[in-house]
Amino acid sequence: MSYKKILIFSLINIFLFGCSTKIEEKTTPQKTSKELDSITLWLEKGRNEKNSRGERLLFLKNAQTAIENIDNDSLKTRQLSKLSLAYLRLKDNNAFRKVNQQTLFLSKKIGDSITQAESYWDLAGYYNGIVMTPDSAYYYYSEAQKLYNDINNQKLSGRMLYNMAVVQADTRDYTGSEINIIKALEILKPLEDYTRIYMCYNMLGINSKYLKAYDRGIDFYNKALEYALKLDNSEELKIGLLNNIGSLHLYKKDYKEAANYFKKVISNKTYKTNDPETYAKSLNQLGYSKLKLSQNNNLPELFIEAEEILDSLQELHGLSDAFRNLGEYYSIVEQDTLKSVMYGKKAYNLAKINKNNEGLLDGLEFLTRVDTKNAAKHAEAYIQLNDSLVQEERAARDKFARIRFETDEFIAENETLEKQKQLWTGIAIGLLLLAGALFIIIDQRVKNQRLKFQQEQQASNQEIFNLMLSQKQKVQEGKQMEQKRISEELHDGVLGKMLGARMVLTGLNKRSGDEVVQERAHAIATLKDIEGEVRSISHELSHNAYQKIHNFINSIEDLLNGIQKSSGINYDFSYDQDIEWDELSGDIKINTYRMIQECMQNSRKHAECTEVFVNFDIYDSNFVIAMGDNGKGFKQDKERKGIGMRNLQSRIKKLDGQLDIESALGKGTKITLTVPIPEKEELEEENQPIAEHRKINQPQT
Repeated sequence: MSYKKILIFSLINIFLFGCSTKIEEKTTPQKTSKELDSITLWLEKGRNEKNSRGERLLFLKNAQTAIENIDNDSLKTRQLSKLSLAYLRLKDNNAFRKVNQQTLFLSKKIGDSITQAESYWDLAGYYNGIVMTPDSAYYYYSEAQKLYNDINNQKLSGRMLYNMAVVQADTRDYTGSEINIIKALEILKPLEDYTRIYMCYNMLGINSKYLKAYDRGIDFYNKALEYALKLDNSEELKIGLLNNIGSLHLYKKDYKEAANYFKKVISNKTYKTNDPETYAKSLNQLGYSKLKLSQNNNLPELFIEAEEILDSLQELHGLSDAFRNLGEYYSIVEQDTLKSVMYGKKAYNLAKINKNNEGLLDGLEFLTRVDTKNAAKHAEAYIQLNDSLVQEERAARDKFARIRFETDEFIAENETLEKQKQLWTGIAIGLLLLAGALFIIIDQRVKNQRLKFQQEQQASNQEIFNLMLSQKQKVQEGKQMEQKRISEELHDGVLGKMLGARMVLTGLNKRSGDEVVQERAHAIATLKDIEGEVRSISHELSHNAYQKIHNFINSIEDLLNGIQKSSGINYDFSYDQDIEWDELSGDIKINTYRMIQECMQNSRKHAECTEVFVNFDIYDSNFVIAMGDNGKGFKQDKERKGIGMRNLQSRIKKLDGQLDIESALGKGTKITLTVPIPEKEELEEENQPIAEHRKINQPQT
């Protein structure tokens, strides 16, 4: 069909659909059925890759016009969801965002959780595959997972957990990725979804490489192989897993075993045609294994053959590895520094073109070893790139942690509301039963005694209630006293005895004999460990433990950034960078965050301001938070205290702090929070370990 015919046909179709609203028909179900048939036809043609992009867009526009004329919101929402996915696959970003937003709105309006979850899934794919914003992709996958879990669609819930794990692995949050994969396996195993189970174990093997748990990774790959053999394409999957297992042996420096696995891969001649990329990578890694085993026969031919195949496929990642291995060969065997440096630079440049950070790091490390003339320059570049990657990883992990924190908080709030609902329902039923009993008793008495009996009954109930409150308070006080007593016993009794024993053993060290001294020194060290452990237990019994909020300053900055983006209000956030704010106790950080959030929301909603400020300082063992705006202000003596102000006072009271408010009409508002900091050790900066790796054949969803 020519483009002009399609255009004419489309205009006719649009005209018919546009006029159809003016024609009154008695057979509405038949009309709707015809419309759905037309929409289905347009969508099929729009998804057909045999048509040109222009033709496919035109078909989808026709479908969109027809969908807009559907009156039934439920049918309309389902068709919009299909259209949204079609635009996403065609990579028409503007059309996708518009239709996806409309689908989300309608699905929420009619309570269609399935379509809402699909829309979140599409959004996650958009941010993961097109926009490349992993934190947004992770968020929307998690939103879809919650909805699928709520409607008990365990299969898709498990798939979303797997997708979340892949996003985390892409940003090198391998521990978080493992946690979500294990959750997915717990869901998928009872469903016997062998494909997804295989993918989960394969992903666990990939993560194990980057966590340097090579033996555990080999176990995961073998487990993946068990499930791969149950699938139709088992032979292809088996070869890929053998290559992955060989790679882990390579990282273990077990070059002989690695070579055996790579030989198994390349021995399958059909695999060279079916999957030349993996075949070439196995050739390359086999050559590297032989190089390390000093078995230089067939070298550098293996590297050159792998390089030629990968070059023909334009697989830059593997090609970079092949060039680097060629450089290793010329450095170790031929001792040709010029060729070694030449191939090292080729590997580095390819990694740079491919934006392969792992390859860049490997290339710089190799050049530092072989290019002695520019070694300092390469080492400096390596350090700078490594530091920037570590910062990006930390930022990504922090965002994932905040999403998990908000999700857990949301779940906790729902559970609390559900418990409150059950409590009030029980109270209501109890009151109804009590009222019925009282009515039966009172109705049997003389009318002139009814009021007096009611008064006596009410007084009796009040007395019972007070007695229950008193008893509950006594039980609580008893628990606290017992807790304090155990703490004192541990600290003053057990700890004192251990200290005395240590002093006695120290005195015995004056005796001669090397063996005696060593044994006593060991006993003293053991007692010191026990002493520290008892002290920790004593402190834990005496004080409540709160969950620690990580990256406190980043959380506040994200909060202020969000307000700036949503309302256009500029902010100024100042704090002493020499202070390790993350060492503040968890309850101080949680309540401070919520109080700042409440104040900023008030400024945005009521103050009509253009600027806000937040300042952190430490004065005389007090954490001082000053914040305010340049808004219209208010008269404090006439302003009523709302829920937000009561929440501020409640939170500052929990922290034994002080709340001060300064405001006047036309002069803005300033709020100062003063929170005492408990005595503890001086804050120190914690250095986190750095690890750099590269993936092995990561599966895609």
